[in-house]
Formats: sequence, structure tokens, C-alpha cells
Amino acid sequence: MMNWKRRIYSESLAFCLIFIFAPSHAFAVASFARQTGLACSACHTTIPELTPMGRTFKLYGYTMTGMQAITSKNGRTTAGLNLNSSLPLSAFFKLSNTVTQKPQPGTQNGSFEFPQEISLFLAGAMSTHSGGFVQLTFDGQDDHFGMDMVDLRYANSTKLAGKDLVYGVSLNNSPTVEDLWNSTPSWGFPWVSTDVAPSPMAATLIDGTLDQDVAGLGAYAMWNNHLYGAVTAYRSEHIGAPQPSSGEGFGINIRGVAPYWRLAWQQTMGNNYLEFGTYGIHVRSSPNTVLGLTDRVTDVAADMQYERILPTQHNNLVTVHSTYIHETSALNATFAADGAAFPQHHLNTFRLDGTYHFGNKYAATLGSFATWGTPDPTLFAQAPLSGSANGDPKSDGYIANFSYWPVQNVQLGAQYTGYAKFNGLGNNYDGAGRNASDNNSLYLMIWFIF
Repeated sequence: MMNWKRRIYSESLAFCLIFIFAPSHAFAVASFARQTGLACSACHTTIPELTPMGRTFKLYGYTMTGMQAITSKNGRTTAGLNLNSSLPLSAFFKLSNTVTQKPQPGTQNGSFEFPQEISLFLAGAMSTHSGGFVQLTFDGQDDHFGMDMVDLRYANSTKLAGKDLVYGVSLNNSPTVEDLWNSTPSWGFPWVSTDVAPSPMAATLIDGTLDQDVAGLGAYAMWNNHLYGAVTAYRSEHIGAPQPSSGEGFGINIRGVAPYWRLAWQQTMGNNYLEFGTYGIHVRSSPNTVLGLTDRVTDVAADMQYERILPTQHNNLVTVHSTYIHETSALNATFAADGAAFPQHHLNTFRLDGTYHFGNKYAATLGSFATWGTPDPTLFAQAPLSGSANGDPKSDGYIANFSYWPVQNVQLGAQYTGYAKFNGLGNNYDGAGRNASDNNSLYLMIWFIF
């Protein structure tokens, strides 16, 4: 192995040995396991939670390999061929059933999706220093395949001030998808979710609003296995729209580039691990056009991740994640188009979740969430089911999840989501008689990975 591959084991030994040698309940993209020759639990606890080894594997561009590669040299130079000996393909198949406390108007309660989604992955090392994954997903409701998460990387290492410096480049299509931790939106809890039950109308831009609708090129680095930083410049990339794009039909059209930043510190202390950091994005965009007035939105966030191995017979594990996002916006273009009652707004999101991993078969997670901000009866308009009677974006509640792995690549899950407030109110939140608790949902899922 190369030096960095040996460092993967030494740097993360305290946390990783129990996952490598103990029976596993966790899993990952299967082609990564085929590539490395390691059990999926070497890099994952629950999907997509990463162990220290998983974070290091991603940091180095998904390039660690335990299989024989096809290599050749071209004449007198070192340029040539360096490929895995097999094509790195994987697939997910998920089916589910969702029941809400009260049926949605005009519908039958209980939505069985067969499938909810199917994902195909091209994921693994592409050469000695480059790798990544490309995910294509079939959506059962839309009845077609579409582009999902993408993260393509180049990574290498050197020394800085006598300490290890890992650096790389990421080409991706969602802010925070490059991140190593599960406290940021792309890989945060809930790990699985229904696409049937109603969801709150207000969300910050960095909290999934831009996912798969942008393209970004950025650089990242980890110094001394402690300090991590990343910067990325994003542009709108409306898949399925004519190119070049006029922006028509899209609420967010980035003008110029949108800078994203990330800074984090990680520390291992015996059986304890802590990460804390900040991230954010600034977007200047125009709704439905690429001309004229713009909306300006800035998200600034803080996050934390804690892990502890418990000295129990089955090496139980506790993980905790939290994030807070504060968004300020000047919606001048939206206001001019009568889409908001006034330009200046703010929006906040807070999430906290904790998971207890029972040995090698079970995991239980409890999380809370809250979104609140500036009331605006025009921006958050009244509408049956999806609207707000008082124009307030406040929503809060909790999510409880229980997962079971009968075998490593099959997950059975049950998840309950409860709301105290939904789109501003607890009772009659939409002005049409629906209460927040009517949107409480029970989500049952079976997930196959192969």
C-alpha cells in the first residue's frame, strides 16, 4: 500500500478496529466494498454515517483499493493506464409505505411505493489519485431516471510545517455533498425519508434547496488530521432545460458564481471523537430570468458531531449530530414581481439528533428540528395543505427512527415524524381546517443494496 493508505489505519485505529473485525450491521455503496476488500462497516455505521476510516477514504478521493488494478506504461514516460480490474457498479432498491395521521384531501391514506426509488451508482477509484461516484435514481412518482448526487475527486498529499497535508479537488452538484461529516445537510439525519407526506414550505438554500440544480468546482484540504477547509464556486445547472439557459421556469438562477465555504476541526480523545465547524454560501440569483434585479441570500451555519464507543460486550456506539443555519436575504427581484410583501427576510433552521447503535444489528435514532423566520403572507401564502394561514414559516417537531439489518446489505426501517407546528400554526395552519399533527407520518421501508 502507499503511505497514505497505511496512515488511514494508524490515524483512525481507535475508532475503526471494532468496525473492521466485529460483525457488521452497516453498509455502503457496494462497489466501494468490492474495491477495498473491506467490510462496509469499516467505513460506515448507518448509511450514510461515516467512521473515521470512511472519512479518510472520502478525503483521499475514494482511491484506496484492495483489488488488483490494470496498469501499463507508455514508452519512456509514466503516463499510461491505471484502472480497477472490474467496473465499479452498485445498485440500491427501496420500497416503502407511508401513512399520515389524517389523509391528504381527496386521497386514500397509505401510499405503498414499489419502488420508492432505484439508484444506480458508478462509484470507485478511477486512477491512483482520482475517484468519485455518480448516482442515477429512478423516482417512482416521476416514473423516470434522473441525475442524483455526483462527487468526482482528485486527491493527493504532502507536508506542511512538518505535518501531513491532504489536498484535493471536487467537482459536484450539491453544496455540502463534498463534506466528510453527517452534521451537514447532504448526509444528515434523517437518513431515509418519505416522498409522500407533506413537508414544511420554508427551507434555507443550503439545506437541500440547490441539490442537483447546480454544478460546482472546488478545492479542499485537511492539515494534521485536524483542520479541514473547503471552498467551491457554484453555477446553476438546470438539468432538462435548454442550454444556454434563459432561467425561465426556475426560481433560482445564479448570477455569476455562488461561493461556498467550509471550515472544521476534528479531535479524537480515547473512545471519544468530536468535530465542530462552520459552513455557508452566498447566492445572487434571479427568479425565472437571468436579467434584471436579483435576490441576494447568505447562509451561515455551525455544526457539531460527537461519537463515543461504549465499553459494552457488543461495542455499542453513540453518535450525535447538530447544525444551525441562519439565512439573511434581500429579495429585491421577488418583491418587484409581487412574490414577497417586502424584501428583507431572515430564516433559521436547527436540528439535533442522536443514534444508539445496538451491537451489530439495530440502531435507534431520535431527532428534533425547527425552522423559523420572518413572517410574510405573500412569500408564505395561504393554500390548502401546503400553505400558511398566517404567513409564518415556523415548523417544528421530532423524528424517531428504528433500523434493523438482518444481513449487512438489507435494511428494514420504521420512522415516525411528528409536528408541533407546521407552516406557522399548530391548529388550522392552512386556513382550510388542517392541523399540524394531521401531517404526522409513519414511514416503513425495506432497502436492498447490491
